[in-house]
Amino acid sequence: MTKITLENLAHSYSPNPSKDSDYALKSMTMTWQDGGAYALLGSSGCGKSTLLNIISGLLVPSQGRILFGDQDVTQLPTADRNIAQVFQFPVVYDTMSVRDNLAFPLRNRGMAEAEVAKRVAEVAEMIGMAEVLDRRARGLTADAKQKISLGRGMVRQDVNAILFDEPLTVIDPHMKWELRTQLKDLHRRFGHTMIYVTHDQTEALTFADQVVVMYDGRVVQAGTPQALFDAPEHTFVGYFIGSPGMNVLDARVDGATAHVAGATVALNHGYSPKGSKVQIGVRPEFATLAVGGAGLPYAIRRIEDVGHHRIVRGQVGPQDFNVIVPEGQPIPEGADRVIVDPAHTHVYVDDWRVAPAAAERAA
Repeated sequence: MTKITLENLAHSYSPNPSKDSDYALKSMTMTWQDGGAYALLGSSGCGKSTLLNIISGLLVPSQGRILFGDQDVTQLPTADRNIAQVFQFPVVYDTMSVRDNLAFPLRNRGMAEAEVAKRVAEVAEMIGMAEVLDRRARGLTADAKQKISLGRGMVRQDVNAILFDEPLTVIDPHMKWELRTQLKDLHRRFGHTMIYVTHDQTEALTFADQVVVMYDGRVVQAGTPQALFDAPEHTFVGYFIGSPGMNVLDARVDGATAHVAGATVALNHGYSPKGSKVQIGVRPEFATLAVGGAGLPYAIRRIEDVGHHRIVRGQVGPQDFNVIVPEGQPIPEGADRVIVDPAHTHVYVDDWRVAPAAAERAA
């Protein structure tokens, strides 16, 4: 187990990068604490796997350093980093039994057979494969093989970190929740530093203590699941976290008032935004439907009942806008306005959240 530090790290697959767009990973500096559970979250192609492969030693970064504790491991091969990595698709030895697959990393390091047997039994129970330990891997299903891969990553207790690259892709949906729970249990019991790459917000938010959201090769926000929900620092975070994601509306902001679609929205603070694109963002949970009067003009397109609440999908002018209506709360007949909560309305300039003007903060 170790602290992992990335110093001014960036990577380009181009031999002579000359501009920002040439970099698959834009420059970043961050620290992952010893024993933390982290998720790298973002859509396909945002740089998550590239970053994970740099940490594991499969790639050498174009610039910057990686430290494990106080040791610079930037140029060290994977074998010398003492990490375990679980890939998106199962990597198992088909001719070996499940038992021997799980035991392989331990035997490879000369562990006593009695201890090997104990650790294999514990991990096999965790991943639900105790009954098939003596079966060869060749005849197992893809999700069973991936469970072996997960088990082999978890069987060692002396690793600096365990890295997971979309490990539940081939797992049966009914097993995903159980395996995520088991990974959390493992983390609590043994305190490994864990980094989990996924494009699935549910996986990230249920697994990690800290979520690192990536967009276009850049870390746009890192924080607890609650912090990402309450105060998205980038419009992509607002869009990607939540179901449905945050509503974002083009606006003109003048002090403590936002002008949207010919109407006004009161803000909790004053702002002086400067940029080519100004928007406000509010989550569907913090919007209320109304008939006439104050609020933004709203046209309902459809209503989706998802059991514990309803999602009203509509538009403010030409822009999409969703509202979540709690179970048991009626939708006003003829609703044509939407009122947003000023306390949960954010202002964005060129996709980045901006702080209130200094005068307003001081007040």
